[in-house]
Amino acid sequence: MLASTPVRVALATGVTCCLGATAVVATRHDDEVPPPPVTEALTDRALTDRALAAQEKAASRSFDRSPTPAPASPTASPSAKPSPTSKPKPKKKAPTKPPRPRPVAGLTQAQMDNAKAIVDVGVDMKIPRQGLVIAVATAMQESTLLNYASGVLPESQNYPHQAIGWDHDSVGLFQQRPSSGWGSVRDLMRPAYAARAFYEALLQVPGWQQMSLTLAAQAVQISAFPYAYAQHEDRAATVVAALT
Repeated sequence: MLASTPVRVALATGVTCCLGATAVVATRHDDEVPPPPVTEALTDRALTDRALAAQEKAASRSFDRSPTPAPASPTASPSAKPSPTSKPKPKKKAPTKPPRPRPVAGLTQAQMDNAKAIVDVGVDMKIPRQGLVIAVATAMQESTLLNYASGVLPESQNYPHQAIGWDHDSVGLFQQRPSSGWGSVRDLMRPAYAARAFYEALLQVPGWQQMSLTLAAQAVQISAFPYAYAQHEDRAATVVAALT
């Protein structure tokens, strides 16, 4: 009975069905089994390692961009010299005005200041002491040691002055006249210029040092009162002594 063909076919078919069912059951069983925990641990570690590697790479790139210079060998470098420190420049002080001379011989401060201007110019020109006295005495007679402008020359009043006179075009401490060639109105109104002009004229007088004060002054001034200068000699000498 088993040897017959139909029986063998039926038996084979039944065995095949049983094997198929067994395979299906085994497959479903395999799908439902969760992955072993070892696989999850390996996955997490791989991710961690990958993150660490990325951080190290970023850090190494940062170091490559700004490398730390190697310290120089102390024996190779020359000894360092201290850098010079710039000192602040001292501020320039404004020039102080010299003290004004104390008046003597009955002069006012303005008169004494004018006498000093006359003496200073003479000292600068190396005029002998006698010439300084002659110049101061002459200015005492001509202008009472005041810087005169002229009412005849309105221009003279545009410059510093201490009085106004009307004796022709005479101006300044020595009453010098622009029309006689002594200089411009502006120059003659400056005490220093007027004094220098007087000294230069005095030096042109032959033998002036052997003359009396009044004759030496007259030789320069050509005044209508040639002997009027003598009265001021003593006071002029006192003033010169105080200023030199």
